[in-house]
Amino acid sequence: MSDPDAAPAGAAPASSNLVMRVLAAIVLAPLAIALAYAGGWLWAFLVTLVSIGLFAEWLMVVGAGSAALTACGTIVLAIMGFCIAFGALKTAVITGLVGGAIVAAVARGKFVWAASGFAYASAALLASILVRQDPVHGFAALMFVLLVVWATDIGGYFAGRGIGGPKLWPRVSPKKTWAGAFGGFAASLAVAAGFAACGLGKAIPLLLLSAILSVVSQAGDLFESAVKRRFGVKDSSHLIPGHGGLLDRLDGFVVAILVAWIIGFLRHGVHSAGSGLMVW
Repeated sequence: MSDPDAAPAGAAPASSNLVMRVLAAIVLAPLAIALAYAGGWLWAFLVTLVSIGLFAEWLMVVGAGSAALTACGTIVLAIMGFCIAFGALKTAVITGLVGGAIVAAVARGKFVWAASGFAYASAALLASILVRQDPVHGFAALMFVLLVVWATDIGGYFAGRGIGGPKLWPRVSPKKTWAGAFGGFAASLAVAAGFAACGLGKAIPLLLLSAILSVVSQAGDLFESAVKRRFGVKDSSHLIPGHGGLLDRLDGFVVAILVAWIIGFLRHGVHSAGSGLMVW
């Protein structure tokens, strides 16, 4: 997320940026929801493409975006996505471990940053597909995570711009405010309340879960901001109008879906993580 709760710096630029954000969301959100609903190889294909994009953008941000390294990571992530989509989870994990070692070797001087980026993209790929693969509650669980992250982003944007006030962490993200952080947190609780009201889960567990996912989503946002600041980069790319790149848009989701899968896995196992999130 690229400073969604930034205080206004100018009416015209801010208004134009908001319009671009809304238009991009109108196009991309229904597509993501439709493919999430379809599940199976369609969702796995989208997630694999996005994960490859995350890895490529990470390499550009950290200054390690060579053609050989990008191609190597792309091939490994594509194989992982194919394997997990068709039920070969162990093969996907082994491929990821071997591929990560190869990526680190190819990166040479920046092997730590390259390996970190590969691990980041791989975690996003595996968690996003595994949560959806739950045959009973996969779609509901995935939508819960998506909506919590989106609500956190939107609530933070409007609360930060409307209220302003003290900065959250100026050294890492100068424009983010405490008001935006709490606004996003409150919006995420509204998502949990809505799911409970629709009979999709118990209120208290969903509220606690949304609170955790909102916090880690914002932590993921700050982490990506810290990496960009470390390398003097403003946006990971300009792929999505009004949002920046995939890293800017999905930094919170990557951490949230990983934490969500871990919680679901600890409760109901590898292939029933969705039920582990929604059934209490």
